[in-house]
Amino acid sequence: MPLRPILLVLATALVGLVPLSTLAATAAPASGTDPAAMRATVDGLLARMTLMEKVGQLTILGADHKDLAALIRKGEVGGTNGVLPGVDVAAYTRRMQHLALQSRLHIPLLFMGDVVHGFRTILPMPIGLAATWDPALVQQAMHAAAQEATRAGVDWTFAPMVDIGRDPRWGRVSEGAGEDPYLDAVMTGAAIRGFQGKNLAAPDAMLATAKHFAGYGAVQAGRDYNSVWLPRYQLDSVYLPPFKAAVDQGVGAVMAAFIALNAVPTTADGALIHGVLRRQWGFDGLVVSDYDAVPQLQQHGIAATPAQAAQEAIDAGIDIDLHSGTYLKELPMLVREGKVPMATVDAAVRRVLEAKYRLGLFADPYRHGGRRGDSPMAAPSAAHRALAREVAARSMVLLRNQNHTLPLRSDLQRIAVIGPLADDRLDLLGPVHAEGQADEAVSVLAGIRQAVSPHTQVLYAPGTRVRGHSAAGFARAVALARSADAVVLVVGEDVAIVGEGNSRSHLGLPGNQLALVKAVAATGTPVVVVLINGRALALPWLASHVPAILDAWMPGTEGGPAVADVLFGRVDPSGKLPVTFPRDLGQVPLFYSQLRTGRPYNPDDPYTTRYVDVANTPLFPFGYGLSYTTFAIGDVHADRVRMPWNGTLTVAASIRNTGTRRGADVVQLYVHDEVASVSPPLRLLRGFRRVTLAPGEQRTLHFRLTRHDLAIVQSDLQWQANPGNYRIYVGDSSAATDHVDVTLEAPATP
Repeated sequence: MPLRPILLVLATALVGLVPLSTLAATAAPASGTDPAAMRATVDGLLARMTLMEKVGQLTILGADHKDLAALIRKGEVGGTNGVLPGVDVAAYTRRMQHLALQSRLHIPLLFMGDVVHGFRTILPMPIGLAATWDPALVQQAMHAAAQEATRAGVDWTFAPMVDIGRDPRWGRVSEGAGEDPYLDAVMTGAAIRGFQGKNLAAPDAMLATAKHFAGYGAVQAGRDYNSVWLPRYQLDSVYLPPFKAAVDQGVGAVMAAFIALNAVPTTADGALIHGVLRRQWGFDGLVVSDYDAVPQLQQHGIAATPAQAAQEAIDAGIDIDLHSGTYLKELPMLVREGKVPMATVDAAVRRVLEAKYRLGLFADPYRHGGRRGDSPMAAPSAAHRALAREVAARSMVLLRNQNHTLPLRSDLQRIAVIGPLADDRLDLLGPVHAEGQADEAVSVLAGIRQAVSPHTQVLYAPGTRVRGHSAAGFARAVALARSADAVVLVVGEDVAIVGEGNSRSHLGLPGNQLALVKAVAATGTPVVVVLINGRALALPWLASHVPAILDAWMPGTEGGPAVADVLFGRVDPSGKLPVTFPRDLGQVPLFYSQLRTGRPYNPDDPYTTRYVDVANTPLFPFGYGLSYTTFAIGDVHADRVRMPWNGTLTVAASIRNTGTRRGADVVQLYVHDEVASVSPPLRLLRGFRRVTLAPGEQRTLHFRLTRHDLAIVQSDLQWQANPGNYRIYVGDSSAATDHVDVTLEAPATP
């Protein structure tokens, strides 16, 4: 893979870039930021370590390994699970760390796991977090997750997932920030700052991991673990920038994807890891394989034996073998035979030891959890529950609200709550919910019962199962709907079809839920559909027949009260879609930043880019979301019509609350290059602001741009802006029409 610089264009005011140097160690091991002290510690250990001890540091084994305790005591394991549902994690990590400190060199263990959207208090899935378009809130949420995880002794999370998700068939789209590299980079930076803080040695900071490097979100046909084919232009312009942002943010670790990218498994892609990640971007943190990805190089067909797989992986730059134990079994002989240089092993071990030093583990191996006796099995704190409720409510996207169906009055006489997910708690937590407990979650039904007047009767019927086909429960559901003043119909997906390994070939409501919706809607009672989902869904019937639709994603522990807060108007819905909702599966992949075409859509010309049976446009566009009030965005103008090559341009726009309620909107700025060396995207997100306004209040927002904000990847695969004309759109979705035209001047000739 050729090495070419990749320039990430980001608004630093939004992202708040944190250089890796701020995470380096200090004057003493306890404060963990003095590079000289860290180097002396690591050099001393490397000089004393045996080959097996070194290889052990490059090995993470699971609690399922039969010899785990013995290997830890021998100093031949670098880390192990720290997220074990159903286990007292704090007691487990203390016990394992005690074993590690009995080893010859007393090197502490790392404890890691998937702390993706909370530890004990579960927050919305990352796609829901992205729907807040609020990086400060996401940072606060991830810091709360780090606080809970570190109290249990977990010091390394395999999050955030940075993969761009443009195919909703892929189950893991739920774990990322959606379809757009800019929004992804902003949310990635917020998550990293939340997890790692300003100093990794702080007791509530944990190592973050940008995963999966790279291109995993583009698996063919949306089928998990499938191969990926990406032109280098698309890789550089869409899939790599969020990872570059993570490196610039100081992320401590990167996880390689376990797919084959352009026929090369990324676990063995030295051009990608050594070339782009390390040499080009300067990343000096840990690179870890995905789960069992090293031996899977044999299944990929590029290694004939486990030994060859280990050699391919470490030669490519994989520091740590996750779970398989292949390094532990194979690397010692490979080093003795001269097939893997000792210098390669030493460099990887150094990075592992430096990570442990920066985390403060050499100063106090029990600093995370440890001797304090904290237990993660205690119920979530009131403060974290309140935060989870706020984040969940902020994440919800109001997709439709005809005739002001919402908000509901809390003093209605009878409300029918119907649907297979109405009284569900487990599925609100979503997949990979760490130590989250379903019995501590609050269902939508319970949240509504808590929110209504004591005089309101709340009726309930499931109607059907999430993936069921029996209509036996329809009659009762319809009867309740007829007798009610309003219906809240809670439908969508369960955790069995969302997340890793759970790709779908259809994007409608599973089972016979749509039939249930149609039967209930036919009663004529006002219906509000609440969606519980981990991906964009194709719901054209709902969008044209149901008066109100609220997308709640998989909202977490406090999902029920948060849904009720929005339904009854205690919280104004302000979430915006981080993904495009298609009308039909046949449109997929559908995303807002499409390239221009020589035959743009013309409804009167069949020989233009179109479908004969469905509109080109999405059901709901990227960046879209309604409020209970209304906003007018206008007066889009620039402080100059020509931007000097090395100068700046300020684009201003006014936003006014034209409704009768206080509410929030997200004002978004998109740019479009009129002429480039490649066909430029129709528009690209380059800035956004959340604004809360009282009725009648107006504010003018200013976006400061340089030529770097106008740059795209050109035909030579360099990020560059072209002198010439640009159109800059400002609005509250990617379908914004208000714009200003500006010209970027050519650089002065010497």
